Amino acid sequence: MIYIYNCFGGTHSSALAAAYHLNKLPLDHQPTKEDILRVDIFNKLTYKDRGKFYLHGVDEDNNKVYTLGRGNSKALVPALRHLALILQEKQAVKEPIVISNTSPTVPLAMTFGGFFSRGLKLHFIGVPLLVMGAKKAHQNIINLVNHTKEYGRTLKSEIEILDNKAFKSHSAIDKA
Repeated sequence: MIYIYNCFGGTHSSALAAAYHLNKLPLDHQPTKEDILRVDIFNKLTYKDRGKFYLHGVDEDNNKVYTLGRGNSKALVPALRHLALILQEKQAVKEPIVISNTSPTVPLAMTFGGFFSRGLKLHFIGVPLLVMGAKKAHQNIINLVNHTKEYGRTLKSEIEILDNKAFKSHSAIDKA
């Protein structure tokens, strides 16, 4: 099985999801600022990194876990699905693939934090907002990862795309 977590930039919510999936972040309590900032690609990717796959590791069931930044593209994930189907048909890829969208878990603080830190290079504003957002999204991202893993265990087809709209952040205004 191959898991691919994707979001806009590929450096915040998808990186956190991969870290939770691989037990690199605590599941039983909210991560600290240091825990969050230690996630390998958290807040490190740039615009030129979108569309690239990043392997984060192999989980306890020997499944590969990747992340992908898709930007504004509405065509990237469907194109990825089509390519995967072609590769599976040619038997170049023999594993089922689950592509899971982490964007619905992103609270407003993380959105603004990413904009300030990655977009405007104002890290002194963006990083604290990103950490606040990551803490607020903690349980929501864990729930999404658990849903994704469970879906992978019961996969009915060779490739599935999870939009995860049910995991919409409930902190529209980031109730401080």
